[in-house]
Amino acid sequence: MSTNVLADRATTAAPPREQRAGRRPGGLLWLSRRQSRTALWAIAALLVAGSAALLWLHFSLQPLMADLRRAECYNPTSWADAGCRGMLSPVTRRTYLYTAWVQPVFVALPLLIGMFLGAPMLAQEYERGTVRLVWAQSVSPLRWLTARIALPGLAVLTASGVLAVLATWVWSADIVHRPFAFDPPFQGLTYPVLGVVPVAWSLFALALGLLVGQVLRRTVASVLVTGVLLAVTHGVLRWGRPSFYPSVREMTPRGTYFGQPDNAWLVDHGYVLPDGRWVSSEFCWDGERTRGCENATGNWIEYHPVGHFVPIQLVETGILVALTAVALAVLFLRVRRDGNSLRATRRV
Repeated sequence: MSTNVLADRATTAAPPREQRAGRRPGGLLWLSRRQSRTALWAIAALLVAGSAALLWLHFSLQPLMADLRRAECYNPTSWADAGCRGMLSPVTRRTYLYTAWVQPVFVALPLLIGMFLGAPMLAQEYERGTVRLVWAQSVSPLRWLTARIALPGLAVLTASGVLAVLATWVWSADIVHRPFAFDPPFQGLTYPVLGVVPVAWSLFALALGLLVGQVLRRTVASVLVTGVLLAVTHGVLRWGRPSFYPSVREMTPRGTYFGQPDNAWLVDHGYVLPDGRWVSSEFCWDGERTRGCENATGNWIEYHPVGHFVPIQLVETGILVALTAVALAVLFLRVRRDGNSLRATRRV
């Protein structure tokens, strides 16, 4: 048998390396997908479970609400009837499931994304030294970083966007307009899961975790610091949220309750003194000043009506987008500097 025949058989049995490599994704995208596969599967499972829960809530509440209307049990005046109370029970259980379980889980998602996805992603690369191995393969640091965070970032954007749309839809269609459900949009656990804010918080948490992981380069420390920084940021924005949009001030007759319109956010309230001063209710708790407040000529309230919900959310989203851009810009600058330092060390 001639060597030419062996060569022909070898060529037939084993296609060229270029052809074999072309049958599957390769390069940085393949590496990023392999490194992020656990996180991607977790995000996918969360998306499926959250979507299924919200869809089940909506489609299970609709026939129950139709039964209430047909039985004339939708009006609060009928709730004293024993039959209506029995029909209301499954509805209240489902609304409670949304407000007491779905909302807290969704509120915690940005924190979990930042601590357990963003923070370890680059911290582990630096801690294990794999980043130097990748950069030694003629791969630029910026190209590596872009590929490393692209897939997780896209997954977070998709999952948070879909869940935010579904949560807002269920809340507006099945929760807030029900006469027995009290869940105004400015509630502490309601506001963070509605509209565009949860998407902005998720992306910011991911970017902050990536930056902290790159700076500290220790996984456990990065997770803890990211959690603390996210909590501080949330507290600062929560404190400044009333000033994101001009509030409404109204004077009410003396003796009326400090009440605001339906689904509005009461920011402050107080008394109008005989000399014309508007003082906060805290001013009147001081024992030395109580008599002056007893002679008040009226009350006043400061609130955000429900129409301010979207503008306030847009302002907060803009702040979070700006912080995300700053975190990513600093991250890319630091990674490029690390790459330059590594090349300089090799030349020496």
